[in-house]
Order: sequence, then structure tokens, then C-alpha cells
Amino acid sequence: MDWARANDYVVFTHDLDFGTILAVTRAEGPSVLQIRAQNVLPEHLGEVVMAALRQFAQQLEVGALITVDEGASRARILPINR
Repeated sequence: MDWARANDYVVFTHDLDFGTILAVTRAEGPSVLQIRAQNVLPEHLGEVVMAALRQFAQQLEVGALITVDEGASRARILPINR
């Protein structure tokens, strides 16, 4: 997370722990795009992920947790307030 923040990278993950880390620490970055689906193969989710990247490009630039699943994508701006 520190390396991604320092180098302006987005963390792309299937692991929900990254969102938890952002929430608990109230961090302002890095942005995280997390996949919530059983089938994570590019053939299955590729277009959904690309659509989410286009839809939330501005949010990713300022710091956001983007959650992508097969039915919908949503963004939470960082830091995450409880």
C-alpha cells in the first residue's frame, strides 16, 4: 500500500482486506479497485472492469475504493468515514 501510494498506482485486488485497511486507517490513498466475484477470469469480468475504470477514472485519481461485481460497481471516496 505504501509503495502504491508513493508511486501513484492503483491497487487491483480480489482480496477484501485492502478495503478494510483503508477503512480502519482512514487512509487517503492509494486508490483500490477490488473485485467481488467468484469468476475473476478476464474473459468473464474484463469488460465490467474496463467499464468501471472508465466510469470512476476521476475518483481513482483523487483516492477511492472502487468495488466491482457482476451486477454493479460503486465508489467510495477516501478517506472512508464510518
